[in-house]
Amino acid sequence: MGKDQEPVIDGEHKRKEKVPHIYVILFGMIVLASLATYFVPSGTFERETNESGAEILQPGTFNFTDAAPIGIMDFMLAIPEGLIQSVEIIFGIMMIGGMFAVIERTGVIDLGVDKLARSFANKGLWIVPTLMIPFCIFTTITGQVELSLVYLPAILPLILKLGFDKVTAAGIVLVSTIAGFAIALTVPANLGTAQQIAELPFYSGIGYRLIILIIILSIGIIYVWRYAKKVLENPEHSIVYGEQSDVVPEDVPETPKKATRRQLATSFTLLIFFGILIYGLLNFGWYFRELTGLYALIGIVTGLVAGLRPSMIAESFNEGFKRILLGAIVVGIARGVAVVLEEGQIMDTIIYGFGELVGMIPDSMTAVFMMIVQGLLNFLIPSGSGQAMVSMPIMTGLADLSGVTRQTAVLAFLMGDGFSNIFYPTSGYFMATLAIGGLRWEKWIKFIFPLLIIWYGLAVVFLIIAQFIDYGPL
Repeated sequence: MGKDQEPVIDGEHKRKEKVPHIYVILFGMIVLASLATYFVPSGTFERETNESGAEILQPGTFNFTDAAPIGIMDFMLAIPEGLIQSVEIIFGIMMIGGMFAVIERTGVIDLGVDKLARSFANKGLWIVPTLMIPFCIFTTITGQVELSLVYLPAILPLILKLGFDKVTAAGIVLVSTIAGFAIALTVPANLGTAQQIAELPFYSGIGYRLIILIIILSIGIIYVWRYAKKVLENPEHSIVYGEQSDVVPEDVPETPKKATRRQLATSFTLLIFFGILIYGLLNFGWYFRELTGLYALIGIVTGLVAGLRPSMIAESFNEGFKRILLGAIVVGIARGVAVVLEEGQIMDTIIYGFGELVGMIPDSMTAVFMMIVQGLLNFLIPSGSGQAMVSMPIMTGLADLSGVTRQTAVLAFLMGDGFSNIFYPTSGYFMATLAIGGLRWEKWIKFIFPLLIIWYGLAVVFLIIAQFIDYGPL
């Protein structure tokens, strides 16, 4: 870009400054959380350890304790402590960035993109449902929403080559996976934990959830399709139009790219590693610590198989780390909010207050307010299973008192916890996925907000229907 165009960039820069940087937003949240410890009473629930070693909150055991307001030293340490507590996630995010930088350098991604681009050259919009449906199905069965970190960098070059933008790519991945996660059919982590605490048969009520999932996913596909169609017809309609990181789509060459023997061997190696990844997630519950090691191994081994020199592999990792650093650090800073609430001993007080609030709501609206409360709690407790262990004991008791079925309470938990995972900056995998796609949080919110309004509106309808039909453990 020539120097004579620099004023346009300056204008764009001024326009960007209307929305504060994500660091500014999160720092402000930490300040507010710290001030809250001076006004919100401290308190704790008793917790008991179950057979699996998880600590389950015990309803009716809440007691107020001596105030523990956050001092200047605690406030100063909130961000470092948040980074320390999130270190596994941070390193996992950085390593996946490094791994894909190596894979990109081997050329196998270009080959895959070329093949798919030819398949969808004259029907580009059909790439939306073609990818979203399997992403959703796999997530609603396994709950592995973190695979968004693998899906997005794999499809991003293809989506750009077909003439769409990086928002379309992120929408395909995040909308489909969160639909599957929020309306879980057999997910052990969030659905299984919630139903176990509510003393319901595992994965019961699947028929009604399947109907909801089909509706939610269909609307998500239509939403992403319409946005992608607008971008395809006029690139200026892109939310990220004018950003230098966007790639101008190229015409598909007449001659297909041919893989070398080393690239074929690299592709086969990646396929084996992907099988290991899925096996580890499903059978051993691998999380970011194990995945970080696997990502590093994948990058090194595939680089060597492809014939890259060790120094080239190292340089690729370094470039990948640079690309992903912002998203990784955001996870740690966001964790600082929860650190302050826990240190100030007001986290349990907030949970207790939410429970009391739901108890005062008319019975006909209890399930809806349960969903709202679960959504608010997800900002403080991003882990689905962790939130279930904290909130479901209370929500189960409230359901019994109000006449709401326990299955409906579980459904309210799933939707309240699930949908909020793709707009809260405290959601680690979500912020990491945005970072991988080079997409700023405020840009994503501009894209996703109308869909969330539709989804939450439907969720209210589904919960009212669930109450009306006495949705039980079918």
